[in-house]
Amino acid sequence: MTTSKVFKNAKEATFDIKSNSSIMSGGFGLCGIPENCIDALSEMDINELTIISNNIGNSGRGLVKVLRQKKIKKAICTYIGGNPDLEEQILSNQIISELIPQGTFSERIRAAGMGIRGFYTPTGFGTMVADGKEIKVFDKPCLLELPLNADFAIIKAEIGDHYGNLWFKETARTFSPLMAMAAKTTIVEVEKLVNVGEIKPEDIHLPGIFVQRIFEGQNYKNEIEFLKTEN
Repeated sequence: MTTSKVFKNAKEATFDIKSNSSIMSGGFGLCGIPENCIDALSEMDINELTIISNNIGNSGRGLVKVLRQKKIKKAICTYIGGNPDLEEQILSNQIISELIPQGTFSERIRAAGMGIRGFYTPTGFGTMVADGKEIKVFDKPCLLELPLNADFAIIKAEIGDHYGNLWFKETARTFSPLMAMAAKTTIVEVEKLVNVGEIKPEDIHLPGIFVQRIFEGQNYKNEIEFLKTEN
């Protein structure tokens, strides 16, 4: 007998996230972010979190809700611009930050999911990114980078089935499938939850084997960071 992966809502699906947890959060800026799970985190009595995300929210939205509550002790991200709340906390030493080149960020997460123990890259050589890292010369000097994993991944997909097979819409996919593979427990919210078999096998972007919990979200804003219109 198998246990259902389907949960009623974000609050129930995130029930065991505790203080000092490490959490990967999918999306890019405000695109494809797990809005319901972020709201659930903002309502929980937890702190000292390590958040691994592209930019820990943006323009006062997304993960900034949790950031402003001072629940995050460490931010591992690729980009700070557009997030004055994160900038302020970094400059006032209220938070530990680890800024990673975006390609390295993605590859470190992928390495964790694939069981790769480390890899060499020239990205960051000669900068502060190289501080304390092993350097090996191939055709050029390269840094040894280690896998990046987490206790939990919270991600959003457009469509998912009851087993956890997922389909993402366009660039909203971003880091989410990699994070699902790199976390001990992956919690997925979807805009539409369907029965197994309704997503064609060739359309599945992430197999359900990497998903432990899934629920159909609600009240999505799908906010736009910068609205540009054509004259």
